[in-house]
Amino acid sequence: MDFTFDPDIPRYWFDHDQFKTLLLTALSCTFPEGERFFVRSVRHYQKNIADPELRERVKGFIGQEAHHGNEHEQFNAFMESKGVPTRKVHDYVHDGMKWIAKKFSPERQLAKTCALEHFTAMLAELMLEEPEFLEGMDERMLPLWLWHAIEESEHKAVAFDVYRDQVDNYWIRTSEMAFTTVEFIGFTIFHYIQLRQDMDDKRDLRSVLNGVNWLLGKPGWLRRLGRSYLAYYKPGFHPEKKDSRAVRQRALKQLADMLGRPELADAA
Repeated sequence: MDFTFDPDIPRYWFDHDQFKTLLLTALSCTFPEGERFFVRSVRHYQKNIADPELRERVKGFIGQEAHHGNEHEQFNAFMESKGVPTRKVHDYVHDGMKWIAKKFSPERQLAKTCALEHFTAMLAELMLEEPEFLEGMDERMLPLWLWHAIEESEHKAVAFDVYRDQVDNYWIRTSEMAFTTVEFIGFTIFHYIQLRQDMDDKRDLRSVLNGVNWLLGKPGWLRRLGRSYLAYYKPGFHPEKKDSRAVRQRALKQLADMLGRPELADAA
């Protein structure tokens, strides 16, 4: 996509709000190294996959994740130029991924990828299904998040299908989701704090309180994900049981209009 970011975009590009902007920036800081970890965990099993269709889907997954990492590196560099210490979070995540690669079995690494892919798919489809979630976002930033959400929804089942094909252990899958849930929440909070730590406006507590209400109170976007999250623990769970093709098609048309690239709408 080769997104570029206008220097005139304000530091707080999401509703002129510190909490919302830094929350999404904290997530973005984890994407480059996190998605490289996803690729490695899937690639470990790639040569053993017999199903030609799944092999092709894995190739597409690897390509999409590589592009996501590259685009978010550009975004993170832009935020660094705005005085947000994104590099510090990126380096922390890099070291964390190296530790996991040494300490976790390939089965656990793939199960962690499946768990995190479920989180990203839930958040992505929330963005696609509920336009109000993105209200107030600077229109020059919206294409990056819309594009990433579309592709996360599109490949939400690939790692899961590799896991089911190569490992297919219910205990490993669900226990790793439980562990990853604690890690995901805890490290997202920690990375948000890391971003605020060296900034001159770190005492903006009103933004934090409003942001917590935005997530858990009213409208309570995270609270609304409870049913989708718990579905992962069902023995018969599969990501594609939720058909999101219609919302992806709608978002692709919106993205095509925003970027003046009609060929994107044709991809729907």
